Amino acid sequence: MKMTQRARRSAIALVAAAAIGGSGVAVGAATAAPAATSAAASTATTTAPPPLAPLAASGDARASYADVVRQVLPSVVLISTGEGLGSGVVLDRAGNIVTNAHVAAGATEFKVQVAGDPAPRTASLVGSYPPDDLAVIRVDDPAGLQPAKFGDSAKAQAGDVVLAVGNPLGLSGSVTSGIISATGRVVAEPASDGKQGATLPDAIQTSAPINPGNSGGALVTTAGEVIGIPTLTAAGAQGGAQVQGIGFAIPSNLARDIARQLITAGSVTNSHRAAIGAQVGTVTDADGTPAGTGIVSVTSGGPADRAGLRPGDVVKAADGTPTPDTQALAGTLAAAHPGDQLTLTVGRGAQELTVKLTLGELPGT
Repeated sequence: MKMTQRARRSAIALVAAAAIGGSGVAVGAATAAPAATSAAASTATTTAPPPLAPLAASGDARASYADVVRQVLPSVVLISTGEGLGSGVVLDRAGNIVTNAHVAAGATEFKVQVAGDPAPRTASLVGSYPPDDLAVIRVDDPAGLQPAKFGDSAKAQAGDVVLAVGNPLGLSGSVTSGIISATGRVVAEPASDGKQGATLPDAIQTSAPINPGNSGGALVTTAGEVIGIPTLTAAGAQGGAQVQGIGFAIPSNLARDIARQLITAGSVTNSHRAAIGAQVGTVTDADGTPAGTGIVSVTSGGPADRAGLRPGDVVKAADGTPTPDTQALAGTLAAAHPGDQLTLTVGRGAQELTVKLTLGELPGT
């Protein structure tokens, strides 16, 4: 599968937050149980909508996107776990639904609500791949499910009009609008329960508001094609200014590929992601300031081993970019490909070494 070329790590300074409702990591308020189906959702049916009117290739501006919403709503579901709420996108008529790994949140059983059907359906976990924050669940009763129409996310470009469809705060079938602000962003999710969040390559940045509960939903074009899975929003304030209109979605090409692997093999067999073949941890100075990424152990025969790295080494920089902590190194790796070569600045005791390392592939699940 042809993957979008990964851009270099974004220089944007922000705090990204996973947009799941409930007690999971969230931005703003959260809900503990599904709200009543909204009017927009309750009027949606599983019958095929009328053909969409021809649209401009990009920069489309119309008075209404109601026809697009009617087409997409039946394919976006509300997912409920014991931890909170999220969204999902129907992949096929067998009942497979793609969502975020942080929406699944370690659960194995789920309740799924389909637009136009007030009765929740039970679902089970097919598989999860936290490095890309993707998971697949499958409903026990797939009758009437309408698979979404997926587009080619490699064709997404800044300035394209997009809609974010999901269930923010449990409000089923909600729609927000915006544009694609940029493509190829490398962004990191916040840490949760002491675990480092996923670092996502090739994220689509959008101005369409993404709120708690939108995670796992659909970022769609004005032609009704899903080109992304909303997962993160910028949160907090930067330099005294409140951050607004910065959200991120996983590209649909990546989401479909990972989902296909989870469905057919039960695991991810080809991650497409680079790795150095070592366990790492953040090294701090005496005052607690991050001072580098320490090598905890190396995989025998892996890239780090072949490059001569050893436990106790501290990676100070990669290709000239400082790596004061594991998240910084993860961002560098997310922007690279297996087979790429990195030049590492490494501290070993009182020595400072320059090490050239050829990246391997991050193992699947």
